[in-house]
Amino acid sequence: MIGFVVAGFAGLLGLAVGSFLNVVAYRVPRGLSVVAPRSACPGCATPIAARDNVPLLSWLLLGGRCRTCDTRISARYPAIEALTAVAFLVAAARFVPAVGEAGTVPAAVAALLAVAAFTYLAAVTVVLSAVDLERKRLPNRIVLPGYVVGAVLLGAASLLTGDLVALGSAALGAAVSFAFYLALALLRSGGMGMGDVKLAGMLGLFLGWLGADALIVGLFSAFLVGGVVGLAMLASGRGGRRTALPFGPFMFLGAWIGILAGFPLAALYLSLTGLN
Repeated sequence: MIGFVVAGFAGLLGLAVGSFLNVVAYRVPRGLSVVAPRSACPGCATPIAARDNVPLLSWLLLGGRCRTCDTRISARYPAIEALTAVAFLVAAARFVPAVGEAGTVPAAVAALLAVAAFTYLAAVTVVLSAVDLERKRLPNRIVLPGYVVGAVLLGAASLLTGDLVALGSAALGAAVSFAFYLALALLRSGGMGMGDVKLAGMLGLFLGWLGADALIVGLFSAFLVGGVVGLAMLASGRGGRRTALPFGPFMFLGAWIGILAGFPLAALYLSLTGLN
């Protein structure tokens, strides 16, 4: 029963946050404020009323059109809201159980901090993937705060439980990931951008906090997923060898594979190769 309540709360919170992420995804790359002015119809510039700003539901009830001028509203808006709800559900499923399993108050607080940290990462995953797919950019205004949020929340969680190994692993993960992507960017001009490099360091911090398995699987999976998609595009004729694909979404997909299944995948690999 508690699990359903938590899942429901996570989903509703994700819908609400997703509505705000639509604003962030549109305004931040254009250098606009995310606070003001109020959201308005792109066709007639009429401010969107509260009744027409209910996540997902308003778009469905309005048939994807503006109430005032009947301008079509992109399906991207409800898609981001729905994806954020799913991302929050995934983060909750992965990290909330540790709160109930904590044997002490400090451990429970630390688990809650981890929930907050990775729920934040889920939100960043959705908004940066949307921006990168549309604009082929990873804005510093979204990427760089991730270092601060991750360091504060995960650092506090480590200190509460006295887990200095996780703290050091997070720092090492950030440094290794940043250095690896920087090397790729320097060795292959036009391959990786500095946005990818900065994002790699931020993701490395979160993955490293979970351990070496999550970090290695997360880094490797990004290239594996990107390669599979690239080959699929070549095979279908939708792209060529010089087709530029934004790599940010693949980095996030890889990171979440590491977060959700880093340990079992690493164990499976070691077992298949006889290295365990």
